[in-house]
Amino acid sequence: MPEVDVFLIGVPKAGTTWLAYTLDQHHSITLSDPKEPNIIASHRGTFVRSNEEPNWEKFHTLFSGKGLKLDASIHAFACPYSPSRIKKKLPEAKFILCLREPVSRAFSHWNMIQNTRESVDNDVDWSTFEKAWKDARLSDDSLYGSSMNRWLKEFDLDKFVIIDSDRLKSNPISALREIENFLEIQNHEYNLDESRHSNSAASRRPITFLGKSARVIFSIIPDIIKLPIVKMLQKRDFNIYNLPILSKRGISHKLEDTHYKICGEELIEELEILQKLTGFNVEIWCDEINRRI
Repeated sequence: MPEVDVFLIGVPKAGTTWLAYTLDQHHSITLSDPKEPNIIASHRGTFVRSNEEPNWEKFHTLFSGKGLKLDASIHAFACPYSPSRIKKKLPEAKFILCLREPVSRAFSHWNMIQNTRESVDNDVDWSTFEKAWKDARLSDDSLYGSSMNRWLKEFDLDKFVIIDSDRLKSNPISALREIENFLEIQNHEYNLDESRHSNSAASRRPITFLGKSARVIFSIIPDIIKLPIVKMLQKRDFNIYNLPILSKRGISHKLEDTHYKICGEELIEELEILQKLTGFNVEIWCDEINRRI
């Protein structure tokens, strides 16, 4: 089997964490460690941006297994530099693009940040969804048409498989089989436990003062002692910071029509561009947005 690099370039809050770890069960796929290296893209998570050139030597050290190397740095999709950088170094790369109805995606992303308090830590006012939407670091991830237009200037459409995140819940086997066919690998029997490795609101509990103190203490423990324990906990999908004494119940806002009114019209235009470029059917998403604005 020829070596082909694969990028999961979906969007935040579209089931990509679950999908990445589920695909990693396949004997022909090796997920990078960490799951999101954030080396190629200028977008290093939600708030951090860096224009430095990728460290390609470091990138290739993040894959320890055989088979297709999977990088799940999802913020690469909205990054303006990623398409040309990947084309230059990895012209045969393939891309799994996992998308979600864009208004609910943006809302869920904003709600997650309310719990992690990353906006506060980065001195950014995301106190309301309306304020957050005006920040490109939230809205750009939902501009599917504009982002796809950049990618298609570097790669042919047949290099992409587009997955609606709803399929990962309603019919995960169908979605996984489509991805396997796209990557030209054999079918695999997966553990489809939806709770494992899911980046859900329930798993995003705000850390208490004790939790922050524990994090500081753990940070000074030598890696030679710490890493075996961390890897064991990761394998068991156990996050010690979710313990009640180290974290608390998170904020859970309700998605309402007012949120659709803030960005719905803009996103319908983006969805129409996406459908025109790719043929991906967005009618259900557009109908939902129109109904609520």
